[in-house]
Amino acid sequence: MTEELAHPAPSPSDPQPGQALWQACLDQLAQDLPAQQFATWIKPLSAQISEDLSRATLYVPNRFTLDWIRAQYAGRIASVLELIYGQPVMLELALAQRVSAVRTQAPAANSQVQGGDAAPAQQRPDEAQANAVPRNRLNPALTFETLVEGTANRMARAAAMHVAGMPGHLYNPLFIYGGVGLGKTHLVHAVGNKLLADRPNAKVLYIHAEQFVSDVVKSYQRKTFDEFKQRYHSLDLLLIDDVQFFANKDRTQEEFFNAFEALLAKKSHIVMTSDTYPKGLADIHERLVSRFDSGLTVAIEPPELEMRVAILINKARAENVEMPEEVAFFVAKNVRSNVRELEGALRKILAYSRFNQKEISIQLAREALRDLLSIQNRQISVENIQKTVADYYKIKVADMYSKKRPASIARPRQIAMYLAKELTQKSLPEIGELFGGRDHTTVLHAVRKISGERQQLTELNQQLHVLEQTLKG
Repeated sequence: MTEELAHPAPSPSDPQPGQALWQACLDQLAQDLPAQQFATWIKPLSAQISEDLSRATLYVPNRFTLDWIRAQYAGRIASVLELIYGQPVMLELALAQRVSAVRTQAPAANSQVQGGDAAPAQQRPDEAQANAVPRNRLNPALTFETLVEGTANRMARAAAMHVAGMPGHLYNPLFIYGGVGLGKTHLVHAVGNKLLADRPNAKVLYIHAEQFVSDVVKSYQRKTFDEFKQRYHSLDLLLIDDVQFFANKDRTQEEFFNAFEALLAKKSHIVMTSDTYPKGLADIHERLVSRFDSGLTVAIEPPELEMRVAILINKARAENVEMPEEVAFFVAKNVRSNVRELEGALRKILAYSRFNQKEISIQLAREALRDLLSIQNRQISVENIQKTVADYYKIKVADMYSKKRPASIARPRQIAMYLAKELTQKSLPEIGELFGGRDHTTVLHAVRKISGERQQLTELNQQLHVLEQTLKG
């Protein structure tokens, strides 16, 4: 329902509890969303929270942004506010200048399916990106000094420091791969910040692969390709995140290949990240894959216990909070997958501590993370997945790790591998080992195959839904 709001835009005199609630919400969303989406859509919002914290009004610059936030993010924002506050918060979206608004009760987000070289939807309104973003797009807080080092990232960090110190020489390109939230983005920003500290006039650009796709599309639409080439081909250092997003985008891949060749020819350096190693990338041209693989390829693994403890203590200190070591160990033992989840857990603890005005302790952490801990306590095992899937498709559990390859066995085995990746914290090599010592590339193929088919085949999606619900109890 659309209605006029009588109250003015928020002012600095808003009640402190309301601002604390909104800041805690922002902190959580910053962990949950890709950095580019958060910076484009969520960070520019201003909020006014009612004194009783039951209503939040978010002010947006224009109608397009209002509609987009309502469709894509309102449900998530309302859920996070409810999670932090402990009860539902009515969410309103209002135009900052015209004070007309749309009131919504957490609508479900509409997913957008992108095909070919279509510009990513979140990049469409130019005005939404007109916020003060440095030309090089680097985050000055992401440096080598603020990156916690451990065995999980030691080789990648050493290679990145070498590149920052001697760009254009060894390890060109540098290709860093690993799962979500392990610190790949931090590392590439650190390279750019170190180079600029040493050479302030260097031309450096950090960009997400989705933004590169968008730039290619816009240059064709506006016939500004000379400007596009001038921007990308003249760099001293190009840092590009998540190159797997180039999949199936032929025009983008062609232009990136041209930029790649131009930069290497002038001894400029390229640092890339991806969720998998070069030869594991799907739907990327072979000549581009061979270029990715021509320098140094290094992996970042999930952090070990000691590294997770150090990350928590350092992140808390950055928030001007001293986290007791025993609390850090408690959280680190229960949150194992990646740095982003660790940060999310820390934000919940800090928010819970502020709202309840209690000192940080193991008991407080247990209360703040009760939902997360309940999930951990009923952790799903690969063995349980294998048995459940075997029973569902009426095959033997032994077939899960046998060498038999008929479709009646191979298909359930691929489904079980997919579920193992989705529902456990096991790495691809660990899953492969539990399926008869198979290579991690076999597991990766199965995960991608089932994931892709799930979007297209209703029957398969229903079967997977039944299996997931059975396994989650």
